[in-house]
This record gives sequence, structure tokens and C-alpha cells, in this order.
Amino acid sequence: MEPIIAQLLQYGEPAVRFKLRTGVLGQGSEDPLVAALRLTVRRSPTAQALLTGRDAEGRLPYDPYKKWTGAHWALVQLADLGYPLGDADLIPLREQVYAWLFSSKHEGNIPIIQGRARRCASQEGNAVLALYTLGLADERAEELVRRLRGWQWPDGGWNCDRNAEAVHSSYHETLIPLRALALHARLTGDPASQRTVEQGVEVLLKRRLFLRLSTGQPIAPAYTRLHYPYYWHYNILYALRVLAEIGAIGDPRCAEALDLLESKRLPDGGWPAETKYYTVYQEGQARSGPSRVDWGGVKKNAMNPWVTAEALMVLRAAGRIAVD
Repeated sequence: MEPIIAQLLQYGEPAVRFKLRTGVLGQGSEDPLVAALRLTVRRSPTAQALLTGRDAEGRLPYDPYKKWTGAHWALVQLADLGYPLGDADLIPLREQVYAWLFSSKHEGNIPIIQGRARRCASQEGNAVLALYTLGLADERAEELVRRLRGWQWPDGGWNCDRNAEAVHSSYHETLIPLRALALHARLTGDPASQRTVEQGVEVLLKRRLFLRLSTGQPIAPAYTRLHYPYYWHYNILYALRVLAEIGAIGDPRCAEALDLLESKRLPDGGWPAETKYYTVYQEGQARSGPSRVDWGGVKKNAMNPWVTAEALMVLRAAGRIAVD
């Protein structure tokens, strides 16, 4: 076993240990250590910080999409931490998210231009992903799944660009619906979701996850910068994680992104966070994007445990590291 894996298995943050045990060591939900870790995650300062500020009814007193303290983002992050399934305490947050996504205001803001639904599908995608991961999905989540499938563009992805000349899908808006629908297909066996994923994954693979078709150069510098949490932002690490979950990480078109990820490894065996999309919350803060959790910041020459756990999960799935 690599020293960095052994080190992180002793790390104080239980969600990091959960990622290592499930995503690197391959321990399933039936494993007693994994089950115990889920309960520890629930009690952890990180999970409790994400739930800070709930009212007497268990709701967060913000717009559900408020970055990054609204109910939508709380559920997204709790799902990624390994929070226990079916926790009734999260139902008020679920209801906030449903009320937002099924509101007349939200539903009335999905134009069809040149035959394409111009929808920021990462919103519904993240909601579906969180609800199914947390064991909170019901028939309304199924309706969100149907909407996602119906909004898919001819090239296989999704986009909210209202420019009538826009005909190519967005990486940001495509990756998360793909992940959500792949999870839905795995859990329900729904062939329609599986077909949607198989078509959509080509949006990423044909561009080798981050390169332009026309020049072979990176599409955007941000796509190559490692960060965590992902929120709705695309980068190669998140793309590789999603492709691992889909079962497509063995496709040779992933090789360059995997090589680039490996090239960013630090001498201590970890990976840095090269950018971030949050500020750490301060009481009375008015700036956009405050997070109740400090995810380690940006230190380009120091290991970030969250990014490192994600990278190890990806490379394990790709067969590039061993744990024996």
C-alpha cells in the first residue's frame, strides 16, 4: 500500500477516510468499518457545519441555490461526504429543493431555442445525484430524471446558452447530469437513463476530456486546475471520477487526462488544490460564495487531503495504483 493511502486512512476527517475505504480499498456498504464511518460522518464538524443555521422546522433560511449555504448545496456536499442514507433530518432540505425546482418561476425559465432546451442542467443533475445518493429520492426525483433526459441536446450533452447559434454542449452543464443519470441507471436499471449516458459521455471522450477538437489544445485553463469541492465547476479530476463511476475510465481517450493528473503529484505522494470556488464564511459576510467549511484552501506545494482522496480514487479505478 502506498504511504499516502495509509496516512489518509488515519486522517482526522472521517469523510476522507470514507472516500479511501470505498473508492480506493473497494470496501462496500456492508463492511462494518464503512457503516461505522457513515455514522461518524454524520456527527462530524464538517457535516454539522453544512447544516448550521437550520430553523425550528429543519430548513435552511436561504434561497436553496444560494452559494454555498443553501439547501441544494448542503445536500450535494453531504452526499459526497458519505453521509448516512435515509436520514429524516434532511427531508426539510429536500422539500426546499423540490419547491425551488418545481416552482412556476423556475419551470418558466427553460426556453426552447432552435429545438434545444436552454437549461442549466447541472442544477437538476446535482439534485438528482444528491437525492439518490442520500436515499431521499421519491417520484419527484423520477420526474427530474425524465426532464434531464428530455433536455439532452443532439450532440449528447446539455447547455443553458441562449445564443441561437450555440449548438455544442457545455462541459459544466453536461458532466453532472451524466453522473446523476448514470447513478439512476445503476440503482433502477432504467434503460432510458443508460442510453442517455452512453450518448452523452461522447461529448467528453471525443475531446479527451479537456482538449479542443480543432487544435488539440486545452479548452480552458480552469479545466486542468484541481479543486474541491466541485460544486458545478468542471475539471479533469471531476471528469475522471465521473467516468470511473460510469465505467468508461478504461477508454484510451482518458489517458492524457490521467497523465496530466499524475504529473501534478507532489513529492509526498499527495495532490494540491490549485484553485477554489469558495470563501470561508465569516459572521456577517456579504461576499458571494461563503462556505461553512474550510476545504483546505489553495496551496500549490502542499497536499490537500480532499483533492488527494479524489485523485487516489480515480487512479485506483484506472488501474494506475495498487493497494496490495
